[in-house]
Amino acid sequence: MRGGALPDGMFTATTLPKDDAEARILKVLKDISENQRRGTMIVPEEDGRILRLLVETIGAKHVAEFGTSVGYSSIWMCLGLRGTGGRLTTYEIDEGRAAIARENFKRAGVEDLVTLVMGDAHENVAKLEGPVDMAFLDADKEGYADYLAKLMPKLRPGGLIVAHNINPRQADPAFLKAITGDAALETVFLNLQSSGISVSIKKR
Repeated sequence: MRGGALPDGMFTATTLPKDDAEARILKVLKDISENQRRGTMIVPEEDGRILRLLVETIGAKHVAEFGTSVGYSSIWMCLGLRGTGGRLTTYEIDEGRAAIARENFKRAGVEDLVTLVMGDAHENVAKLEGPVDMAFLDADKEGYADYLAKLMPKLRPGGLIVAHNINPRQADPAFLKAITGDAALETVFLNLQSSGISVSIKKR
């Protein structure tokens, strides 16, 4: 289905491949979603498409991701980075998930765009070289406020902090206060009927 309306009146659309490389990536993403989703807490397809759109829209050259899992959201962002000439630094603490992610990156043909860093991201983020154009938070929810504080000096003006699982059940109050109470940020909330995403821009 390329697009249309769902029974509840919501509209839907499907990513159409622009070229053979994109078709290969989309095939791998479909396989991950169908066969690796159980127990991995990967983002819904719609959220992956939002990430890709944001990466391309801001012309991101350097994206940082916290919580690689098996690489599903990483590959969606790589779809955008292919067009911007950018790269992804992604952090994962579980070696098993990281091994699967590395294989998925190879299958999708995006391994050259990705640097996967193993270990505690709260410690490793100190070594992250800026400027960062966009950061995607999808790791320990109670750690989002700490990631934000450590990323802000590295985030370029006009850069984005995007956080996943921002909903009443999962969102950390300290993070919500940080992104809505700082005049240096402008924050909006997306996809609230599903998982919930916050998008905060560092004002110029």
